[in-house]
Amino acid sequence: MANRSYLYSADSMPSEAEIPKQIRCISQHNWDIPLAHKLMVGRGTTIVPSMIWNPPIGIAADYAEGAALLRELLLAVGKGLEDDAEFAECVAGTMAHLEKQQAKYFVLETGEIVSMTDDDPAASVRRLASEDIPDAVAKAEAAIAGQNDVWLASIRGDWQTYFASFYSETLYFSFPN
Repeated sequence: MANRSYLYSADSMPSEAEIPKQIRCISQHNWDIPLAHKLMVGRGTTIVPSMIWNPPIGIAADYAEGAALLRELLLAVGKGLEDDAEFAECVAGTMAHLEKQQAKYFVLETGEIVSMTDDDPAASVRRLASEDIPDAVAKAEAAIAGQNDVWLASIRGDWQTYFASFYSETLYFSFPN
């Protein structure tokens, strides 16, 4: 079985008292937290209780701003992949799914990924929220502004690793409506 990162949308943030009433499935990605997931939780990033596991290892963020950041980076990446039909299909499918599953917040579930090492899961999530996600956002913003062409070229060269996740209304961990 693969360890996955899971991305959901919800109209409220998970809290110690309750999980959101309506949770929509966005995406899951095997063996890593991909760049796309990091960018989607890159605006208003907040550590929250997990909706699946016990420790506070969830990350919530502003949906509209995270989706906009991803869209802008995909447009920048696409400027070098105009003839790549697979990339165009990936972008169209991703953006259509994000539009359909829209809510107020993204919620990233990290439990399976942060448990792959012997590090403390809560400390790993704090590092992810305070270092890894802001670093990914800064690189993406610079690339969008035309100031990080080397990084953008590396992303273009291996775009599947960063953007080709499984997007669906049903993930391995789904919630009843």
